[in-house]
Amino acid sequence: MNLRLNRLADMVDPGSRLADIGTDHAYLPILLVESGKISHAIASDVAAGPLENAKTDIAAAGLSDQIETRLGSGLETIKESDQIDTVVIAGMGGKLMVNLLSEAASRGVYYPSLVLEANIGENTVRRWLMANKYEIVAEDIVYEAGHIYELIKARLTDQVHELTVREQEFGPLLLKNKTDVFYKKWQGQEAYYQKLLANLNKARKKDLTRIKEVENLLAMIKTELGGEND
Repeated sequence: MNLRLNRLADMVDPGSRLADIGTDHAYLPILLVESGKISHAIASDVAAGPLENAKTDIAAAGLSDQIETRLGSGLETIKESDQIDTVVIAGMGGKLMVNLLSEAASRGVYYPSLVLEANIGENTVRRWLMANKYEIVAEDIVYEAGHIYELIKARLTDQVHELTVREQEFGPLLLKNKTDVFYKKWQGQEAYYQKLLANLNKARKKDLTRIKEVENLLAMIKTELGGEND
């Protein structure tokens, strides 16, 4: 079991009724049920191939009675009778993640606890959480096999929990405890956006709005990296 999945598992509350959307071999539900942290889970995927892999791994672990597989798109695979209180969505882009959550919200369906790991567009995810009255209660950032992952746990509340632009971009809790991995990520992002800005400025027809966006982001990144030696 890898570091990212272990950290995701740490964010799940004991006794949760969990649905893992885009389940990736059902590694996370298997880990959680085997450890006794939860007793039941739904493992869902939009593609038949990965779901068959999940079924095979669940059967090999002897957990077919406790982990149910569902084929379908996003949160549409979850029924009210499942009484799911925790949804995990990991390993997809933030935009797609928000689309899945918004589809459920359009049906009036919100889940008490969300554990999310977007591989890009984490700021988009945080903005959706803020707009939909979720409070970010835990964040983590991990480096594994050449990739950096940001993990977000959020709880549904009855009010909006405002995030500054800075908090949306970098993570309100990650900012409070800047780890080596945090600096590693944003040093890489700084180099990426500097290159992007140079290319935007070379363009024959300049996109001034985009140039300003990138300049503002680079200024924010510089400010955060400036605290590296604090």
